[in-house]
Amino acid sequence: MDLSVIAAYVVGILAIYFIGKMFLMPVRLVWKLIYNGIIGGIMLWVVNFVGASFGFAIGINFVSALVAGFLGIPGVILLILFKVMF
Repeated sequence: MDLSVIAAYVVGILAIYFIGKMFLMPVRLVWKLIYNGIIGGIMLWVVNFVGASFGFAIGINFVSALVAGFLGIPGVILLILFKVMF
């Protein structure tokens, strides 16, 4: 085999690797957002379920769902702190 053929194979494999990595990155981001959204929604429900006995509830609306969805558990903690302080 010629050295230029080997170099072409190496460059081709590296190109396929980087192109594949570029396409997989958005899929990972989408899955992470879905995961955070599910965990955040469950945590909002748990906070409202447990907080109902103490007279504490966080309204589940578009903004609180977005905060809990994007940030996950830290977002729910942020919503609780915001509710307590204001």
